[in-house]
Amino acid sequence: MGTPTEVTAPPVPDQPSAVLRDRGDAEGYVALVCFKHGPPQLLGVELEWTVHHRSDPRRPLDATLLSRALGAHAPQTLNPRRDLTGRTDLTDQRPLPAGSLITVEPGGQVEISTPPTSSAADLISVAGADAAALADLLERCGLVLGHHGTDSYRPPRRLLQVPRYEAMQSAFDLIGPEGSRMMCSTASMQVCLDAGEPGQSASRWQAAHALGPVLVALFANSPSLDGRRTGWASSRLRATLGTCPPFTLPPEPCEDPAAQWAAMAMEAPVICIRRDGPSWVAPRGMSFAAWIADPGRVGRRPTRDDLDYHLSTLFPPVRPKGYLEIRYLDSQPGSRWVTPFALLAALMARPSTTDQVLDLTQSTARRWVEAARDGLDDPALAATAGKVVQLGAGVLGHLDLSETQRRQVLDDLAICLATVRPGRRRLA
Repeated sequence: MGTPTEVTAPPVPDQPSAVLRDRGDAEGYVALVCFKHGPPQLLGVELEWTVHHRSDPRRPLDATLLSRALGAHAPQTLNPRRDLTGRTDLTDQRPLPAGSLITVEPGGQVEISTPPTSSAADLISVAGADAAALADLLERCGLVLGHHGTDSYRPPRRLLQVPRYEAMQSAFDLIGPEGSRMMCSTASMQVCLDAGEPGQSASRWQAAHALGPVLVALFANSPSLDGRRTGWASSRLRATLGTCPPFTLPPEPCEDPAAQWAAMAMEAPVICIRRDGPSWVAPRGMSFAAWIADPGRVGRRPTRDDLDYHLSTLFPPVRPKGYLEIRYLDSQPGSRWVTPFALLAALMARPSTTDQVLDLTQSTARRWVEAARDGLDDPALAATAGKVVQLGAGVLGHLDLSETQRRQVLDDLAICLATVRPGRRRLA
């Protein structure tokens, strides 16, 4: 939970224990590793920001300057160092003082991923300390963190020249412009929660999705992109949903999300295939199931390592990774991420509350486009948002927040309640 995906070395082809020879084995493996059951205990956050020159936020970012600013904390995707076998050396990246690791996204966005913890209070302290440390590192080189879920000033431009992102951009550009925008111009905050006990995982999965449109509308923070207003409250979510539909869209409700996710993963196009050479571009339109059925298109059979890597190239609103990685929230300025994190964590803390969530969100659970486009201007979302905020405020005691943290969240939720009116949009 909370561990960033790095560019790793290609797998050793055709290891007997790892080769996937039929779709059933592959789907069973996905269901097993993506939905690990147990009591909801651990929490994590991944906080992402665009990065700008303090003197001129419109000025293009330079990879060398960003690498110098991050120093020993820089990931190898920013400054790859490979040995003769093509492996990426990940051993010398230092975590931030409180333990978070830094990831750099294709357009130069920076992200911190906290270690998993059972304490919401500790997680807030860790993420807050490491976010401040990151800001200090950037400040020394004249750089600052952005305040919105999209780059409001610059067009999409890929900073990282590594095979993974070159292959991803090649695939997404065939679909449309949203993939490039998602990769290079967006920043999100992600909340990581345990999948839950076997009897609870389906309802937790459904509740995490059902809350999506309401929370997107409440915390939409990306009305501009590339120097212009887009007309969307969350231009970031618009870009993500449009990157590779239908695989970037929310799933239909179902009783067996593990089987549903596994089947979807088989049908999703393979975006990149790790090789020793510089090109990781996959055959156009080839699904993972098609690779299993016809390995000659690649020249070898896929392995479990290939399947793990394929799963890392899927970008739905909620991604199961053994836990639930909830990905639909816009990046928030400063410490304002604490409120959506605490609200979501409290609403998902106990089965009785998730049941109430499902009841409250029945009429809005599928209003993803309306949430991204209209935010709280949508009357149905505004009405549901007020009820969800009230419920969240009432169950905040399910988290072990300090008094200062609890007061911050309650004050922010009170502002949310005051501004949740049909026809009024909350944009930063």
